[in-house]
Amino acid sequence: MDTTGFLPVCAEDLTERNIKQLDFIYVTGDAYVDHPSFGHAIIARILEAHGYTVGIIAQPDWKDDASITVLGRPRLAFLISAGNMDSMVNHYSVSKKRRATDAYTPGGEMGKRPDHATAVYGNLIRRTYRDVPIIIGGIEASLRRMAHYDYWSDSFKRSILLDSQADLLSYGMGERSIVEIADALAAGIAVSDISFIRGTVYKTKDISGIYEGIVLPSYEDMKQDKTHYAKSFMIQYENTDACTGKPLIEPYPGGLYVVQNPPQPPLTTEEMDAIYALPYMRRCHPSYNTQGGVPATAEIQFSLISNRGCFGGCSFCALTFHQGRTIQVRSHASILAEARLLIQDPAFKGYIHDVGGPTANFRHPSCEKQLTKGVCKNRQCLFPKPCPNLKADHSDYLALLRALRALPGVKKVFIRSGIRFDYLLADPDDTFFRELVEHHISGQLKVAPEHISDAVLRRLGKPENAVYERFVKKYKKLNEQLGKNQFLVPYLMSSHPGSTLKEAVELAEYLRDLGYMPEQVQDFYPTPSTLSTVMYYTGLDPRDMKPVYVCRNPHEKAMQRALIQYRNPKNYELVREALIKAGREDLIGYDKKCLIRPRNAQTRGAEGQPDERRSNARQAGMRQRAANRQDSGRSQRPVKKKTIRNPHKKKQK
Repeated sequence: MDTTGFLPVCAEDLTERNIKQLDFIYVTGDAYVDHPSFGHAIIARILEAHGYTVGIIAQPDWKDDASITVLGRPRLAFLISAGNMDSMVNHYSVSKKRRATDAYTPGGEMGKRPDHATAVYGNLIRRTYRDVPIIIGGIEASLRRMAHYDYWSDSFKRSILLDSQADLLSYGMGERSIVEIADALAAGIAVSDISFIRGTVYKTKDISGIYEGIVLPSYEDMKQDKTHYAKSFMIQYENTDACTGKPLIEPYPGGLYVVQNPPQPPLTTEEMDAIYALPYMRRCHPSYNTQGGVPATAEIQFSLISNRGCFGGCSFCALTFHQGRTIQVRSHASILAEARLLIQDPAFKGYIHDVGGPTANFRHPSCEKQLTKGVCKNRQCLFPKPCPNLKADHSDYLALLRALRALPGVKKVFIRSGIRFDYLLADPDDTFFRELVEHHISGQLKVAPEHISDAVLRRLGKPENAVYERFVKKYKKLNEQLGKNQFLVPYLMSSHPGSTLKEAVELAEYLRDLGYMPEQVQDFYPTPSTLSTVMYYTGLDPRDMKPVYVCRNPHEKAMQRALIQYRNPKNYELVREALIKAGREDLIGYDKKCLIRPRNAQTRGAEGQPDERRSNARQAGMRQRAANRQDSGRSQRPVKKKTIRNPHKKKQK
């Protein structure tokens, strides 16, 4: 097995490289994939580029203390990440049922990482190496850096910095902060004294030297009164920008404080290019080959990352907390150089699967003011209406896509990252929209209106439904003009805070009129550090501190979800119950506006839905037998049975 070029993962690798002691050991909940789509690969390669040695312990057995000793004791620190996903989201569906597979594990095997992996790994290390600094990072640590609501245990948890017994937390993407941390440790500064680095969270009992710090409600106060948590979260939300963010101080019992330093400034294009030019192997470690590799690599093998950050401001999204609202981009030269590497791959068939990021069509800051004054604290760029200062311009992205299409060996360049349709409409130039339809869609375009009720959309932080309707019309018109037969696949969400059965029925009626039933529906999933999760937990919208309806009952959540897929016979009883509870029995009947038919006392289908075909066939059979009795004694030819069809039955597409 040739592991040349990969970072050390075992003692034999250290011997081959003549490394007596590693500077850092990175413990990750994901399998080791040396690709810039994986956080552990980026952080490890950056440290390596700055002269530090790094080893990887991927998915250690948390039940065995010896699993953390395979690379020995690091000279400077252990680094910990749960992986590319929060470990609880990775393990459980919104109904809290255990998922069957894990795409970030060899062979897709589930169970190779613990629940709350960052905290478990931290305690595992602390039991064995009591005095070695522990630095935690990655999305799980980033989104749980302060006190937070944990959906899976239905409890209010402390900062993960405390529960993991770590010394320091690096939040956000972490490229700058990890080098500053490494340099400080290498210079002999005690980890307890590293309190000056942006993009980090530390613990202390002395806050006297913190300049312009904002003291948040204490953990105990927030635990006792959810209103305090809603207020605290809004302060945190307003301090996610590098230009305007202040230090945040969260008090805990015993005179302890968790302090969040302001964020790191956004990366420049030159810095982004340097990160993606590091010598990644661009595949999973060869030791996984016998298990079939790592499934998640299939999605990123022939995809290109062009940007970071998002100013979309969706309430249910944690990007504001993790990557920030300021767009950071790679240069065309950097992306084209990576594309040429893809073309050289023997498995490349001519198709680049994606060119994007959190939002594909964001390629520059939303306005010029952001570069010097930061993002606005009290308003969003696109919600509820596009800001007058918004610069909606797709020309740079369009030029990039054209350059990629022109590369020898490239047959097609697809866009599979999310397209923000309201930003697309805000651009006065239709050229990109036209070329998107003409060149970059594989039969269907996925967009995320999420809902159609304006009341729910306001809570979601999404534009009103009329904006989506305008987008649909324009999309259809462009397809007609270009002779294309391409479809829209709208992502829809049920049970988001603010959605009652009334709004769920409105969405079902909309889908009825559209003649569309989605195959997949996302039930609202409360994940750490989002506005929507705070609404779910507190019953308050942190933006205005007004009460908001929250659907927490599992049965009502099932009804809201079933309404979106009301045509599915399995959902009949749930849909019927929902319509009765919502006072919309007018939608039960044979009229074309009805969602479902009444119960048939004579016959039912296997799922409780009246099976009219069976009932009608039975009636036809009775009529035939009656005719036979009338004609008894005469020789008859066999009569073909007919099924009497209900004239009101709508043809299913």
